[in-house]
Amino acid sequence: MRIEDLETPSVLIDLDKMKHNIVRMQALCDDLGLAFRPHVKTHKIPEIAKMQIEAGAVGIACQKLTEADVFIQANLDDILIPYNIVGQQKARRLADMALFNRIAVSADSVTVIEGLSEAAAANEIAIRVLVELITDQNRAGTTVEGAVELAKRIDADEHLHFAGLLVYPSNASVRPALQEVLLQLDEAGIGVDVVSGGGTAAAFQAHEVPELTELRVGTYVFNDWTTVLNGVASLEDCAMTIRAMVVSRPTSERAILDCGSKTLSSDSIDGGYGFILEYPEAKMYRLNEEHAYVDVSNCDPRPKVGEIVHVVPVHTCVVTNLHNTIYGVRGEHVEVAWNVAARGRVW
Repeated sequence: MRIEDLETPSVLIDLDKMKHNIVRMQALCDDLGLAFRPHVKTHKIPEIAKMQIEAGAVGIACQKLTEADVFIQANLDDILIPYNIVGQQKARRLADMALFNRIAVSADSVTVIEGLSEAAAANEIAIRVLVELITDQNRAGTTVEGAVELAKRIDADEHLHFAGLLVYPSNASVRPALQEVLLQLDEAGIGVDVVSGGGTAAAFQAHEVPELTELRVGTYVFNDWTTVLNGVASLEDCAMTIRAMVVSRPTSERAILDCGSKTLSSDSIDGGYGFILEYPEAKMYRLNEEHAYVDVSNCDPRPKVGEIVHVVPVHTCVVTNLHNTIYGVRGEHVEVAWNVAARGRVW
């Protein structure tokens, strides 16, 4: 099939660019002596995860239990879930998954740990748990004192195994806290298997945090307009584009594309919702569900109704989750149509 045979909007993945991104990040980790654990929430496709494993990754990271289950069914069995598993039902599901697969999770509170322990005891296993340390992003995680206390609780629990520490993002700013936790754990005689860092941008600072032993990175596989603006990728590194059509030109200064928030999501950066490769001076300034509003006043020439354009999205991960199928392309040809197998797996 040729790309021109696809309807719009369609999500295209340049296979050569994706391969370059996979090789580049694996080489970075290899050079630093870090285990690499790609985060599959970006693509949600087992076939791509297997490419990452073949390139040298030690396993994968999944954000939710149902997402992990999709990859387990595809015979990927070394999985880290860097997320608090809360509630009896979820904890039991995790324990069942851990019966026959190498699974680890993160935790940042006693409540989470107690739930994991109860579920593990029911299955007569020990679940691997990493303690998440808070970073300057101020999302999940606990303090230095909290991390040490949780590690001690896990270490003393026969149904849990303290597997190490986890941070996101693993910027250099987290290093003092990380060093303090490691020092206190060493003084307490508690071993640390893994220090897991994450974030595509943070990956390029990993050499500044030598305490890390592994990296979890997702967006790198496709890259997007955010990674370009953050300076960690170029447009040439962006493997994902949305093939869209100009469906209206209501005024000389405005074009309407057929890729709205149901195609691109509502994520924006610097007031824009994507970058149009054919019209770099254009600005996608608003989205409705099925329409993208584009200011073309600075473009010369300006797009015409029926014209095909290609949009680099602001956030590749959410775009994947909006589509049943994405297309791997090379040149003008579609080489593979991937089912987004873990689409909608968010619990």
